[in-house]
Amino acid sequence: MPSMTEPKLISGNSNRPLANAIARRMSMHRGMNVGLVDARVERFNDQEIFVEVFENVRGEDMYIVQSTSCPANDNLMELLIMTDALRRSSADRITAVIPYFGYARQDRRAKARTPISAKLVANLLTEAGVGRVLTMDLHAAQIQGFFDIPVDNLYASPIFALDIEHHFKSKLDQVTVVSPDVGGVARARELAQRIGCGLAIVDKRRVKAGEVAEMTVIGDVAGQTCIIVDDICDTAGTLCKAAEVLVEAGANEVHSYITHGVLSGPAVERVTKSVMKSLVITDSIEPTEQVKKAKNIRIVPTAPMFAQAIMNIWSGTSVSSLFDAETLSPIYEGMYSRM
Repeated sequence: MPSMTEPKLISGNSNRPLANAIARRMSMHRGMNVGLVDARVERFNDQEIFVEVFENVRGEDMYIVQSTSCPANDNLMELLIMTDALRRSSADRITAVIPYFGYARQDRRAKARTPISAKLVANLLTEAGVGRVLTMDLHAAQIQGFFDIPVDNLYASPIFALDIEHHFKSKLDQVTVVSPDVGGVARARELAQRIGCGLAIVDKRRVKAGEVAEMTVIGDVAGQTCIIVDDICDTAGTLCKAAEVLVEAGANEVHSYITHGVLSGPAVERVTKSVMKSLVITDSIEPTEQVKKAKNIRIVPTAPMFAQAIMNIWSGTSVSSLFDAETLSPIYEGMYSRM
């Protein structure tokens, strides 16, 4: 049964443009204004975070839009404190909409005496009062099991499939999807199946963290348009090196589709100087001005998908329907027409 109250959005400071875009999309679908709840999320002089909600939220179905991207700790604390403020204000249900889930790469103990930080974050969110989590492309799917509350993990691959079919429609028979490492094969295979093309793998060996010693291409990429797909691009060193290896193996051109453009340190400079024709990222993390100005970086919107997912959660209908490109095509208003 649909809730009698309207869904209400509130945003932290990590990605307010995305929150506003989600609100606009929901306004279009609801036929009424869906704005962000009036609140202030600010810092005292000693950098303590303070939250004040200026509207009545008693009994409301609340959705906090907040990526826990850089600065991860500040944005995570904002999310926790906003949750506490809403819980103490008697909100009926609190859903954390976390387009980029920080600390997801710390999902297991890789060696002795190390934390499982993703599990700690899950505990913090639950204890703060979050009743449900909506996120996109978790780095490790098992993180959903770290929570004892419902977790809806959306996928960027349907959006990417629409984008690829639109931009490469004249040469889809020459496209090969590439996983930049063995661990990402399942993600790459799923996208390859969506668009009906081949699959290749770049096998990498590391001497130490952040330093790749050797890369080998598994599969035939000669004469192909290669599309590297991954969930996170941080410093872009591995990504740019993989593009070089593919070109050396005979690829005509290389493009990359990455869900979360962390793009820290020298990443943008590396991408602009690389052999990659384009890097496509989503707006799960608010892009910097440097990213926006980069000539070969393109950003695809996630607001239509998140807006629909929020409305489906609110109305008690299926979120998994958004895993299908056919469902997303009308949501994206013909942006990626199959014609």
